[in-house]
Amino acid sequence: MKNEVAIRLGFFLAILATINIWELLAPRRILTTSKTVRWFANLTVVSLNASLIRITFPLVPVGLALLAEKNGWGLLNIFHAPYLLAVITGVIVLDLIIYLQHVLFHAVPVLWRLHMMHHADLDFDVTTGLRFHPIEIILSGFIKLAAVVVLGPPAIAVLIFEILLNGTSMFNHGNISLPSNIDRLLRLLVVTPEMHRVHHSVVIKETNSNFGFSFPWWDRLLGTYREQPAAGHKGMTIGLSQFRDPGRLTLPWMLVMPFVGDPGKYPINRGGDKG
Repeated sequence: MKNEVAIRLGFFLAILATINIWELLAPRRILTTSKTVRWFANLTVVSLNASLIRITFPLVPVGLALLAEKNGWGLLNIFHAPYLLAVITGVIVLDLIIYLQHVLFHAVPVLWRLHMMHHADLDFDVTTGLRFHPIEIILSGFIKLAAVVVLGPPAIAVLIFEILLNGTSMFNHGNISLPSNIDRLLRLLVVTPEMHRVHHSVVIKETNSNFGFSFPWWDRLLGTYREQPAAGHKGMTIGLSQFRDPGRLTLPWMLVMPFVGDPGKYPINRGGDKG
């Protein structure tokens, strides 16, 4: 699809700037660590990840969707679903797959080692939504490509999904204040910061809840929804219990964390759900 990179980059920069300004004007929590150190590391890793994706995958999900449509691959192409239905179905099912992927990365200890870099951030703001280990990003890329081949969504559905996933990840990690009545309404349609912040609690049973990125329905339907953190949003502790040293918020430590860091009892079914 022409201009896909420019379209995605434009949305990324616009949403990042908007949430950053919102955080400055109406922060939900007081940050506890150096914003400069965190932002440098978190934004550097997202730049690294973008470069790795371009190197690792000569064909991105949108391009693969075009190829699948041309060759009749995937369920939606095989059954000749009406275009609008195919677009809507494609976006929704791809989001469900990302939800299931997220649960998987909390359930399998070796995958949790990769994902814990995301959770080891000691503060919660827009850049936390971009902080993922490069190996996790590559594995996620393979999962998305496989999903596109099996499902066969239109290319525009994949583009909408990618923009939505990236944008809502920044939004629901935003350190922003929302009136409670607005939050209650919004979280019927989209994962809000108040909903997702629970997932970044140091308390294990709260970490293993609210896995959704874009749509909030999967947590409610599949029993992983938790409305509020026990300590409240201003009293809760962000991060992981075994990583409390601000000196480990640097890029080198983030990259080696899966190999030398303690995974703790956070993986699902590891006996830490009462933590």
